[in-house]
This record gives sequence, structure tokens and C-alpha cells, in this order.
Amino acid sequence: MQILDADKESRIWPLFRLGFRVFFLGGALFSCLAMMLWLLSLSGMTVLPGVRNPIWWHAHEMIFGFALAIVAGFVLTAMQNWTGIAGVRGWPLALVAGIWLLPRLLMPLRGELAPLVIMLDLLWLPLVAGMVAWPVLQVKQWRNLFFVPLFIVFTLLNALSYYAAVSGNWLLSERAFIATVLALSGLIAVMGGRVIPFFTARATGTEKTEPLIWLEKLALGSLWLGGLGWLLLPRTDGFNGVLAAILLIAALANLIRLARWNSKLTLNIPLLWVLHLGYLFIPLGLLALAAALLNWGISISLASHWLTAGALGTVILGMVTRVSLGHSGRSLEIGRPVVIAFALLILAALLRSLLPLLVPGMTNIAYHASAMAWMLAFGLFSWVYWPILTRPRIDGRPG
Repeated sequence: MQILDADKESRIWPLFRLGFRVFFLGGALFSCLAMMLWLLSLSGMTVLPGVRNPIWWHAHEMIFGFALAIVAGFVLTAMQNWTGIAGVRGWPLALVAGIWLLPRLLMPLRGELAPLVIMLDLLWLPLVAGMVAWPVLQVKQWRNLFFVPLFIVFTLLNALSYYAAVSGNWLLSERAFIATVLALSGLIAVMGGRVIPFFTARATGTEKTEPLIWLEKLALGSLWLGGLGWLLLPRTDGFNGVLAAILLIAALANLIRLARWNSKLTLNIPLLWVLHLGYLFIPLGLLALAAALLNWGISISLASHWLTAGALGTVILGMVTRVSLGHSGRSLEIGRPVVIAFALLILAALLRSLLPLLVPGMTNIAYHASAMAWMLAFGLFSWVYWPILTRPRIDGRPG
């Protein structure tokens, strides 16, 4: 690992010493704010004066504003470990974080059609891609160059969502949003396959489950293919059946994959069971989307929340909790408030995705209760981790 000048490092505000700090804390706090505004909007209050389509805003901001901020923080931090080159810090990190934050703050006032909002929001992910590419190219570690085109793909999907908003095409917006969610689920599946079996083996003192190559290719390939198909295939009964079959294969393959990771050994280890439960939402969400395509009593919006509130929310909370501890020089130990946050987020996912399916008359209650549980979960994380993410490492090392 490249050794940094200690005096130079000490002059950087700790929040900008590594990507996980500003993007994990900023993403968590923003998700609470965005969910509160959404809840107030559902209640009939005018809290988004510039926004023409509050549903579009909610979906866009929770995907491109919240989830991708966490992904950016994770990748910018991980690149330091993967390449051995010091991660982005100081004013460049503050700059890209500021460009991420500005459209989040401006959109409720100026709206999703404002050129300045669109320009800024389409700028920050390519900047992250460039920051990720630089160390990879220096050490020729081509495997991790995968994230650069992925961030460009997310930028194109973001642009497509804005084009749909400008043209008033909600069906195109929905395509873009769910394709992005499937791509993010694919990213979780890739990274989960790398780390969840490893974390489980290390914490439980057991042998790491070795991947089955055919299963890995089937689980990941069908998931990525499902995302591409969702974006590109025509919406006809025949093509819907084909896409549903792909999603069904992806669901079963990922369920088998998870079953091999010794989940039963994690019941007393919250930092592990939250990741296993979060991953379980991926095959459940894929099954729900397949059922929605076949008109089996569930809407696409409801089905997608198994992946958004469920998989993305739960895995993100589990990973930011763990990564923040490790990269701040702390032991992997959490207290009761964080465990409560895990439980609240799983409750939020189940309320939003399951309750309206079981009791349609309680749909509005489910929306409000789920939003409250989400805010409490990420609010607890922000409260506990504020001093961790805004203060120097406790072991005195840079980062």
C-alpha cells in the first residue's frame, strides 16, 4: 500500500480522507431526507414544489441519488486495497461529492426538467469512473476495470430516465429504473459472491464454500441478461414470457447459490445474517418481477420493491456498517442500535413489498409505515456512525 505523508493527511478533513466516509454518511442522510419528503408528499403536502412527477422523483433519487452514492463510496475505497495505490481524497473527493449533492438539493426546488439539475447529475458518475480507472490503469489490474464501463452504463440509464421525464413517458422511465435496479442487483450478486462466503467462513471458523463455475455463470449471466432484456425487449405477451423465464432461472440459480453459503451458521452474528437475508431478497424479487410480467396478481411497482427496499437497502446497510468499521481501524463489533437498524430495515422491506400483496386495503398504511421504518434504520446508522466517519482512524493510519 502506498504510504501517504502523515502531515499532509492530517490537513484533510477526515470526512474527505477516503470515499466511503463522505458517500456512506451523505447517502444515508440523504436517504432519510428523501424518504421524509416522499412521505410528506404522499400525505398531500407540497414539499417538492419544482417536481412535476413525484413518483419519478422518488424512484430516481432512491436509485441514482442514494444507492449509487453508496456504490461509488464503496468502489472508490476498495480500489485502494485492490490496487495498492492511495484512494481519492481531499479536494477531488470533495468536488465529486459536491457535484453529487447539488442535484439532490436543487431538484425538489427546480424540478427534474431543469437543465442545470440534469447536467450536474449526469456529470458525477463519469467523474467517479475516471477516478476508479486511474489506479487500475497504473497497475494494469484489468479485472477491476469492470467498474468503469459499469458506471458509464449507469450514467446512460440515468440519462434515459431524464429523457423519459422530459418526454413525459412514464413507461420508459419505469424501464430505465427497473433495468438499473436489476443491474445493481447484478453488482450485489457479483460482490456478494466474492465476500459473503469469505466473511461467513472467517467469522464461523469453517471452510469457505468454493463456487461452482457453472452455477456462477448461470446465476450472474441470467441476472445480467434479465436486466438487458427488461430494457430492450418489446412488451408483448410472448416476449414477457421469455423475460419471465430468464428471471425465473436467475431466481432459482441465485437461491441455490445462497443456499451453499452456510446461512444457518450466521444466526447469532448480525453482521453476517443481514447480508444473507439481504441477498435472499434478490431471488424473491426476481420471482416477483417474473410474476408481474405474467400478470399473476402483482404489479411491477410492488414486485420491484423486493429488490429496492429489500435487496439494495438491506445489503447496503449491512455493507456500509462493516466497511466503515474496518476502514476506520475498528473491530467488527456492533451494538444494539445497529442491530435494531437491521431489523427495522428488513421490516421496512416486508411492509412495502409484502403487506400490500397480502392486504391490499392496507397499502397506504404500508407505504407510510415502511418509509418510517426506513428513516429510523438509516437514521440510527447515521447517529452511530457520524463520529466514526467524521473523525480520523483510531489506529492513526491514513484513510
